[in-house]
Amino acid sequence: MDTVTAVRDRILELCGEHNITINKLADLAGLPPSSVKNILYGKSRNPKILTIKILCDGLNITLGEFFSTPAFDALEQEMQ
Repeated sequence: MDTVTAVRDRILELCGEHNITINKLADLAGLPPSSVKNILYGKSRNPKILTIKILCDGLNITLGEFFSTPAFDALEQEMQ
């Protein structure tokens, strides 16, 4: 799994845990729905950490909680 996939999967997982849609997440975070969808559908291959922080704020979680999962722990080094 690559980092982009891990981020996408984590956003979807958190939406499921909070029982909200992608549009609701965008609303809670104060972001345009297209920004979130661009991350999920791969148009944004390198989402800014600030964008992820804003999503976390909308979910009332920390960045640490967002990234503290086995999927992120298992990521291999990626070369650009």
